[in-house]
Amino acid sequence: MATDATAKFQNPDFLPVPQPPDFHPELNVSTHDGLHYWQFMIAGSIAGSVEHMAMFPVDTVKTHMQALGSCPIKTVGVRQALQSILKSEGIAGLYRGIGAMGLGAGPAHAVYFSVYEICKKYFSGGNPNNSAAHAVSGVCATVASDAVFTPMDMVKQRLQLSNSPYKGVWDCVKRVLSEEGFGAFYASYRTTVLMNAPFTAVHFATYEAAKKALMEISPESASDERLVVHATAGAAAGALAAVVTTPLDVVKTQLQCQGVCGCDRFQSGSIRDVFRTIIKKDGYRGLMRGWIPRMLFHAPAAAICWSTYEASKTFFQELNGSSNSGIVT
Repeated sequence: MATDATAKFQNPDFLPVPQPPDFHPELNVSTHDGLHYWQFMIAGSIAGSVEHMAMFPVDTVKTHMQALGSCPIKTVGVRQALQSILKSEGIAGLYRGIGAMGLGAGPAHAVYFSVYEICKKYFSGGNPNNSAAHAVSGVCATVASDAVFTPMDMVKQRLQLSNSPYKGVWDCVKRVLSEEGFGAFYASYRTTVLMNAPFTAVHFATYEAAKKALMEISPESASDERLVVHATAGAAAGALAAVVTTPLDVVKTQLQCQGVCGCDRFQSGSIRDVFRTIIKKDGYRGLMRGWIPRMLFHAPAAAICWSTYEASKTFFQELNGSSNSGIVT
């Protein structure tokens, strides 16, 4: 009887599968590109926060230029808009609403980059040069991150306006909830997604293509110039995507600032109605209001974001590598 039992458990079907000596399953759970997904979230959160905080004054100028109606600033010139802000509120006026940006940018970019990496791994099929996979992954990432960021973006833009009636972030949140309801925080969500989907598709596809091209120009020094490559590719991607999607950004600003500082309030909230109002009041050029500061924002912002993100990824990869090397095999 004992012999039969021994024979049974010596059957190859019951023996454990041999693993290589350096196999450590605890190090291969939910990883991609040498990182755990929580590390992508931290890297993305740091990158997004640094990007938006550094470029916030430019974003304030853009918001002022895009707001129509009887708001104090009606000019489309960057210099005039900047001078008007400084004259009425001083340097502090360029940073109104930065608290809302800080609360929204970190979590939104954590979602953004982690979803992007997950989708890129799924859609690329192991091909790192698959531009279509990068674009689709970027669209998926922006739909998810915009759901997190849109409420704070609305608060931020209302605070950025000159003579804003709100005392701060929490005052704006409480008053919008009581006066307009929860839906006001997502009044521009459809427009934001419609804007950011093509923006992100162009951005990610351009970034990956530019990065690949720059590394091929000087492959022997690619590792030494990695930061420059990421910054240059990011700047090119950000500038192109920003200009292409400016009309929808103007619509988004109108929806988020409606009813504040005398800006128009839209009954239906449809994108078509906002387009018609802008064209009626300012012609087709009104759809390109703020394109210069938008481009000036997104080119360096993308350079900052991508270089910070890649630097954070490198830090975590080295950290994981040193942790792995400490395991006795």
